[in-house]
Amino acid sequence: MLSQHRFLALIAGPLALVVLLAAPSLLAAAGGVSAFQEPTPPPTNTPRATALPTNTPRPTLPPTETPPPTSTYTPTSTPTPVPTEPVFLPTPTLYYPPDYQPSREQPTAIPTAMPRLRALDETNTPYELLNVLLLGHDGILEPGSPFHTDTMIVVSINRDTNTVSMISLPRDLFVYIPNWGMARLNLAWGYGEAIGWTDGSWGMMRQTILYNFGIETHYYAMVDFDGFEQIIDAVGGVTIAVDCPIQDIRCTGPACTDGIPGNETDSDFELYTLPVGVFDMDAELALWYARSRKNTIDFDRGRRQQQLLRAIWAKTKASGQITQIPQLYDQLTSVVETNMPLSEVLPLIPLALSIEPNDIENHFFRKNVETVAWSPDGVTNVQLPHPDGGMNRLIYNFLQPPTQNRLRLENARIAIYNGTSNPGWDVVAADRLIWEGFAPAAMGPADRADYATSTIIDHTGASKGSSLNQLVGLLNIRPDQVVVQPDPNRTVDFEIILGADYNSCVGRQWVAPSQTG
Repeated sequence: MLSQHRFLALIAGPLALVVLLAAPSLLAAAGGVSAFQEPTPPPTNTPRATALPTNTPRPTLPPTETPPPTSTYTPTSTPTPVPTEPVFLPTPTLYYPPDYQPSREQPTAIPTAMPRLRALDETNTPYELLNVLLLGHDGILEPGSPFHTDTMIVVSINRDTNTVSMISLPRDLFVYIPNWGMARLNLAWGYGEAIGWTDGSWGMMRQTILYNFGIETHYYAMVDFDGFEQIIDAVGGVTIAVDCPIQDIRCTGPACTDGIPGNETDSDFELYTLPVGVFDMDAELALWYARSRKNTIDFDRGRRQQQLLRAIWAKTKASGQITQIPQLYDQLTSVVETNMPLSEVLPLIPLALSIEPNDIENHFFRKNVETVAWSPDGVTNVQLPHPDGGMNRLIYNFLQPPTQNRLRLENARIAIYNGTSNPGWDVVAADRLIWEGFAPAAMGPADRADYATSTIIDHTGASKGSSLNQLVGLLNIRPDQVVVQPDPNRTVDFEIILGADYNSCVGRQWVAPSQTG
């Protein structure tokens, strides 16, 4: 039984990319290879080709039935419009419940089911996607006990373009749960198990996600708290570039056994601040980093949880032992609860060996952008899809492969220097750009450590088609601090010198930590 502090167990990694995440822990458990002793820095990127591979045409998909119509969702605002960009295909009836009547009184009308969303390539053929739902839960399924999947991440592997996208689903999003009614998304899994739904909790969860988001999920993977710790410990910790200072109560006494933020009145707990920089985290600190929300919100936790997944993958890839997964799959499934067969994992091994960090796209819900706050009873606070269609645009971008514009960004050669005395700032800035599709290099200290302002030196001199505008925005560098020095013999396109005014926390939803503790 998990302790009362262990009310969230983070997912250790997508089983669809298990070759990326779980190999070291299994190898250590098997006695084949010891765990790593030294954490490694975040990897740099090798720029990809400038064009995506052309899709191989496939037979036309057979027609399927559309779901029965339902009433329009009208809580306090206008219904969420369906975006015009994606192509809607009929949703397989198999995934929908046979009875749309809720079992209890509803605070709002039931929303209309979202059509199944599929992205098409240039030949109008649906991309070959494999979508895996990652789950972290707050306890053990027992009769009468609440069960919340507070971590929900969908990983989409595009097998045509060899790219990966992740999207975090907010736990407090108010959705329609089949046969039950409107409730928080994190209750769907436990409800499906409690009532013995078809395919149990997994059947209920995938129906709920399809109904409300139009995303078809094929498999799931769930790791409990102990499994998360085993994997972090086995890889020797993870290296995280912290771009916003995190502050929360942390267990620091001799009795501490996990990284769950606790009660500051307990003698073993104290207020702890993790500043901007690069940190080698053990399992306890990594869990604390992912769980903390004292000066951030739930939406930002989704971003940090994806950051941890990327870090685990980077560490696992560095081991060079991914190819041993077939022999260790039985041991893997003793750590990871999943319905994904080995036959689906084997074709992913080449992808696991070749993918670069900026081949992974990360998508997150943002408060007041993709969602709006609402209270169904004047007391409970939940999130609704934003009436301007922000959620639909986010889902559309999640299902699409990287655009040609993103590929162009990857080919920009960028060198980042730290012109301050703050350790690791060049790595923090490089990590931020990697998330946006660039392939920068963190070069370490600049020629001096007293730069007051950050500067971009543009060696391209290009007025159009340049990455300059994106760099200025992402790194919060003033346009008047751009120096144009065209160089036809350049080895890099942009040199970035970070000064004391660099703010890596731009665009994050957080509150500056207090000065106490």
